[in-house]
Amino acid sequence: MTRLEKQTQFIVEVDKVKNIFRQTYLSDGERKENDAEHSWHLALSAILLKEYVSEEVDLLKVITMVLIHDLVEIDAGDTYAYDSAGAKDKREREEKAADRIFSILPTEQGQYFRELWEEFEEYETEEAKYAHLLDNFQPMLLNDAAKGKSWSEHQVKKQQIYKRNERIEETSETIWGEMQRIVEKNIQLGNIHEK
Repeated sequence: MTRLEKQTQFIVEVDKVKNIFRQTYLSDGERKENDAEHSWHLALSAILLKEYVSEEVDLLKVITMVLIHDLVEIDAGDTYAYDSAGAKDKREREEKAADRIFSILPTEQGQYFRELWEEFEEYETEEAKYAHLLDNFQPMLLNDAAKGKSWSEHQVKKQQIYKRNERIEETSETIWGEMQRIVEKNIQLGNIHEK
């Protein structure tokens, strides 16, 4: 298979990400977003919100990271952020998926994407921290716009949200402050459980 054939095979394969639906509703609350919409939204947000990041980041690397971070869900499926049972074997399912999906590409591109996906998962570099901030902030914004629909359906508690987002302040005090404001507002509205 030629290099171009491998690349086009990958492009067609990742089209399947459009059929992976998340638990987050679109801002109008009418339907749930898919992984492709989520990744696009993160890439745009990476550009828009960079000014709020406390450390210098490689923006192209962050954009690439957020565009590929959920491709593993083609095989592994989406695991809801607050699904403790699904989280137990999430890493194993996603590693197996990463092996298959990224191996479709020419070797060096597949290795680059796999390494970038690992970097995101490890959550250590400034780029990975920014990507995680975006990955957590975007669904929060949509949940807020959709009147807390997903939070209400899943009976999400304040401490679950704060636990999931405990490292956001490392990357942006401003975004962390906005996230806290959104959570407190939705507690008052009854969309998030206080305890």
